[in-house]
Amino acid sequence: MILHRLFSRGIDRRIAVLILVLVIASFGVPLLHLAVPETSPFHIPAYVVALAGKYLCYALLALALDLVWGYCGILSLGHGAFFALGGYAMGMYLMRQIGDRGVYGNPTLPDFMVFLNWRELPWYWLGFDQFWFAALMVVLVPALLAFCFGWLAFRSRVTGVYLSIITQAMTYALLLAFFRNDMGFGGNNGLTDFKDILGFSVQAPVTRAVLFALSALMLALFVCLTAAIVGSKLGKLMIAVRDAESRTRFIGWRPEHIKLFAFTVSAAMAGIAGALYVPQVGIINPGEFAPANSIEVVIWVAIGGRGTIVGPVVGAVLVNWAKSWFTAAFPEFWLFALGALFVAVTLFLPKGIVGLWGQLRDWRERRSGMAISDAAVRQAAE
Repeated sequence: MILHRLFSRGIDRRIAVLILVLVIASFGVPLLHLAVPETSPFHIPAYVVALAGKYLCYALLALALDLVWGYCGILSLGHGAFFALGGYAMGMYLMRQIGDRGVYGNPTLPDFMVFLNWRELPWYWLGFDQFWFAALMVVLVPALLAFCFGWLAFRSRVTGVYLSIITQAMTYALLLAFFRNDMGFGGNNGLTDFKDILGFSVQAPVTRAVLFALSALMLALFVCLTAAIVGSKLGKLMIAVRDAESRTRFIGWRPEHIKLFAFTVSAAMAGIAGALYVPQVGIINPGEFAPANSIEVVIWVAIGGRGTIVGPVVGAVLVNWAKSWFTAAFPEFWLFALGALFVAVTLFLPKGIVGLWGQLRDWRERRSGMAISDAAVRQAAE
């Protein structure tokens, strides 16, 4: 129904191209990885598949932030918390799948719990031996946290920089909590040494290819969903709240309800991104809660183009590709390059990379208009 409504109204050409590229990549990349011999120049190595899958998870996280920042005006500096919570939910499932193949051979307790002399599995780990339960928690836990946080913050009419600081404080508090060994989430080391997912080895080439395909298809699905939300009446209200919240309230709407919906949906999207990320990188630890990670997501969105749907995806992929290259070639210059790029985009590309073509077109039109005006003045003078 969402796709029918989206395409019946017409879809932006850039969004359609992005969806097409993601769908083609979801089939093409695994095919080139699994079916093409390693000696062929068209073969895609395993590390490229894993790296590209990680980029797609980051792109979904950036899209989640763009829904609230680009279209609702909520600058969240804590979206890394929702990403990490989704990752921990998936990590707990993967840890339960290890069973007696761990270092200590305990069929129920993960290795870190045995090492810390835990006697029984904590209640909040129950149910994570079932994939359906873990998948539900991947969505429910981040969404519930966002709903409770947003209910309190938006009802109190906390906005602007104050809201941004509170979201950053939230993720920092979770960082400190998950670092504690007595929390039961692996402390500083986090969760790692995963073996299986749904009975398939996480290290197998086929599994990695499937995880990449799922990441691409999930991103395409949420691009469609975000475009449908933004193009609906609710999306118009979100933009109204972003541009004139007081006026929206005065004409009878409840901005706190609109912001709460966007914030909750965005958190669920971030949780799904985290869940897809963990089996592909093989670890989840409290470092994912670091406030710097959430700030970096804001940079991805700003560089790609805030409020454009396509922009956050492009920004996340390009920035992380540049990070991979820089940290290998010039590791000491990466942060300087990232800061310079962010400043340059802020000063010269307020609409991000995807808005560059529109800016050039407007510049040409202004130059053309000025040339016509000068010609008219000279003709009148003659």
